[in-house]
Amino acid sequence: MQAGGGGAAAVTVVDHPLVQHKLTMMRDRDRSTKGFRELLNEIGMLLAYEVTRDLPLEAISIETPLQRMEGRQIAGKKLVLAPILRAGVGFLDGMLSLMPSARVAHIGLYRDPDTLQAVEYYFKSPSDLADRTVLVLDPMLATANSAVAAVERLKSRGAKDLRFVCLLAAPEGIARFQEAHPDVPVWTAAIDSHLNDHGYIVPGLGDAGDRMYGTR
Repeated sequence: MQAGGGGAAAVTVVDHPLVQHKLTMMRDRDRSTKGFRELLNEIGMLLAYEVTRDLPLEAISIETPLQRMEGRQIAGKKLVLAPILRAGVGFLDGMLSLMPSARVAHIGLYRDPDTLQAVEYYFKSPSDLADRTVLVLDPMLATANSAVAAVERLKSRGAKDLRFVCLLAAPEGIARFQEAHPDVPVWTAAIDSHLNDHGYIVPGLGDAGDRMYGTR
């Protein structure tokens, strides 16, 4: 399902039954840390199918055990997966299992608890981002401050073809992200009701990083 307007890139809600089933399991406050991590990994794999659906293909000639044929493979350079630390790493293993040759960029950002603004503490990426499709990964698009900062940083390194992938989004976060980066489409498993006074998505699933790693 897609939504968007005003010249902004589309927001795609991945409403596949398996995604929605696993998301409901993750929302359960009694889900164990182990179970939460496993589900996030699995949903990351499922979202990867959707966000890469339109990658360009090229024809190649191969030899099967029976005869020569023309097949298709992904054209151009391999993708870059760019998780926003910490929680974005939860998507990484599932996506790498499907795209093992992908490059990985790491973007270290944390949200200041008082201002809710993103503070960068680490950044490392391939040097040729301009030639690759970059998938920016973060389970939550809440205030969107981290997402906006991450995409700005990647663009400053030359990235042109970017896609943002999250588990949950708030309407406020979508609006903020599209205002800052109208050229970057968003894929999410759900758009929730709103943000609370602390910048958390409601009904949401709590702090994804804390639930992944058992911290508070």
